[in-house]
Amino acid sequence: MAINKEQFEMEKESLDNTMSWLEKEIVYLEDSEENIDKKVLQLKKESKGKYNIELQSFLKIQGNLKDKVINYKESKDKPYFAKIDFKEKLRDEESFYIGKIGLTDEREKEERVIDWRAPIADLYYSGTEGEASYQGPYGEISGELLLKRKFLIKESELIDVFDEGKDQIILRSLNSGEEGEELEDEFLRIALEESSNTKLKDIVATIQKEQNDIIRSEKNKVIIVQGSAGSGKTTIALHRLAYLLYKYKNKIEPEEVLVLAPNKLFLNYISEVLPNLGGGDVPQRTFEDWAMEILKIKMKLYNKDQKLSYIIENSQEDDIKHIVNGSKLKGSILFKTILDRYIKYVEFSGISYENISVGDYVIFSRKEIKELIVKNLKYLPLQKRVEELKRYFNAQLKNRLDKIINGIEKEYDYLLKSIRNSDEEELIKREKLVSLYDEKDEKIDNIKKDSKKALKNFFSNLGKIDVLGLYYNLFEDEDLYLMMTDELIPKALWDYLRDELKNNIDNKILDRDDLASLLYLKLKLQGNDYPLYKYMVVDEGQDYSKFEVFVLNSSVVNDAFTIVGDVGQSIYYYRGINRWDGLIKDVYKGEGEYIPLSQSYRSTIEIVNFANRVLTKQENFLKPAKPVLRHGMEPAMIKYNEDLELVKILNEISKEVKDNNKKTIALIGKDMKECKEIQEKLVKNKIKGWKLIKEDKGQMEEEKIIIPSYMTKGLEFDCAIVYNCNKNNYSDNELDKKLLYVVLTRALHMEYVLYKDEISELLL
Repeated sequence: MAINKEQFEMEKESLDNTMSWLEKEIVYLEDSEENIDKKVLQLKKESKGKYNIELQSFLKIQGNLKDKVINYKESKDKPYFAKIDFKEKLRDEESFYIGKIGLTDEREKEERVIDWRAPIADLYYSGTEGEASYQGPYGEISGELLLKRKFLIKESELIDVFDEGKDQIILRSLNSGEEGEELEDEFLRIALEESSNTKLKDIVATIQKEQNDIIRSEKNKVIIVQGSAGSGKTTIALHRLAYLLYKYKNKIEPEEVLVLAPNKLFLNYISEVLPNLGGGDVPQRTFEDWAMEILKIKMKLYNKDQKLSYIIENSQEDDIKHIVNGSKLKGSILFKTILDRYIKYVEFSGISYENISVGDYVIFSRKEIKELIVKNLKYLPLQKRVEELKRYFNAQLKNRLDKIINGIEKEYDYLLKSIRNSDEEELIKREKLVSLYDEKDEKIDNIKKDSKKALKNFFSNLGKIDVLGLYYNLFEDEDLYLMMTDELIPKALWDYLRDELKNNIDNKILDRDDLASLLYLKLKLQGNDYPLYKYMVVDEGQDYSKFEVFVLNSSVVNDAFTIVGDVGQSIYYYRGINRWDGLIKDVYKGEGEYIPLSQSYRSTIEIVNFANRVLTKQENFLKPAKPVLRHGMEPAMIKYNEDLELVKILNEISKEVKDNNKKTIALIGKDMKECKEIQEKLVKNKIKGWKLIKEDKGQMEEEKIIIPSYMTKGLEFDCAIVYNCNKNNYSDNELDKKLLYVVLTRALHMEYVLYKDEISELLL
């Protein structure tokens, strides 16, 4: 116990009082909810299905009450996790208890527990004892921070209390002589030593200052977080989103933001964080699913993991060279430039600028059509221009026809007058006049009828823009290759991309690498058919191409965008981002804010240092991750020769994990092919309890899993076992360095490296 017995008893009594109040408050809220339910039912009967402003008001109150009851009940196990004593200038000292959810006494209108996102809670995360200030709603509030206290509460019982001294979060050890950071914060140490489970947890009680600064940054700016493995970058991004939804609750709704994650497995892993933080039902998607939904193209997707597996497993150098170079090209800003040229070509030459005519009469001239499309309406996407043109022409048709008809009538008036003034017999005159009147009427009727048909045919021929068809035409047309690329792209590569795209379309397959181009063409030629997001979070940002990030940023208002990632884990080296400064320069014109996080909280110092052996061999110039000084076992490198030996080793590791009161174990193969081989060996030797995780699996409920290296990113396990880490499987190339670094940074507490023959030189 970190405080004296008297203080502990005082805090225990305070917790008991809070729990007693909370029980009564829940009963009061439930009674209020019941009364509101009755009122809503009454108003529904009275309104008889018609809109009723009073009913809408009570429905909103009903929804808020239901949410509050749920939140208050969930707070019963742990209503708060911290306390600060703060003396504002010219005011008395006050104590504030801080929890995951703010708790208010509705009858007394008194805030019993402060929400962790409230302005004053910033003092807990970033303030130190002594003079301190925080940014309130109406400006800076200064005073003295007298106490920062942390509570370990489990199932409504106070277990321990810790007071934090000045600047005492994580301090470098001056006497130990050890590398890394010495963990002075016992409260944080306890949190870090907990076992992993199948869901990512929130960190509201242990957010560190550098993390808090990111979470509370202003909204309308691009933030790029380079976080070492275990720095909490994913968790920080989600907490930032929860904070912004709280701060701007009257301006941003949960459905107006978007979280993009690398795969369905990862989405499931992070699924509980935002709801637990009061973030509501925020859309959380993969880039592929989001893009396919917008494009409305019903084809099977060839995703980035399938392509990576093919590259790992395939030994045909020429084929791999074209795949890698094709992905690099399609993800580049250069390819965006090519598409911009192509879009202008489509605008000028892809539309038939012909007169809209009926017989010899021009209703709308080709000059007028081109000027409207290319010049007057250029602020709109091309298809929107066509739609606006159609609306405008339909509105103008009567006026244009009236002018033509007036001209026809004048023409016939002259002819009729000539006949009347002629010297012909009256009977012949009458016949000619009748015939001329009939001819005029028929001509006018035909013009009215045929003009509508001509207009319809014109816009029917324009039709709706086929984005996929236009995209394929760019590659298929030899002349376009010369015009659009200036022959800067090797012809052999262009031909390869053309043949690959044709083969994919024939087989109803769409490559992930083509999604950004199709989205961009749709955006420029058809426009958005969805509202812009008010905020977007992109996780594992290093796996996106610059072009993909550009397209994503075009879907957000005011640069309200956070990207988190680690270029040390950029295993999709041929398409992703290897340096953040290039992204900031090419996409954000130097305006993005870059924030590095090198402190690693996930693993023990032994595991972090072991993984850093591989990181320092990469070509990305990253500083090695700095571990929090939490000791554990040294990673074990174990050689085996036969399958029976492997089975014995796995059984021994499983027992050791269990004996250490840990749960989750990941047996990590390099690719899916290798993982299937591992599963077959275990089945053959009648070893049960291991579950193979596949690309399309959205859940990870099992405690012992077999998983390919590229699917482990962002995940963490109590124990990680790297399978067959020999010099052939993980050789001295950039891809293997990144893959191995990823798998070596997944373990919280225990790590084993198994190998046949000779250990990978990357670990020497």
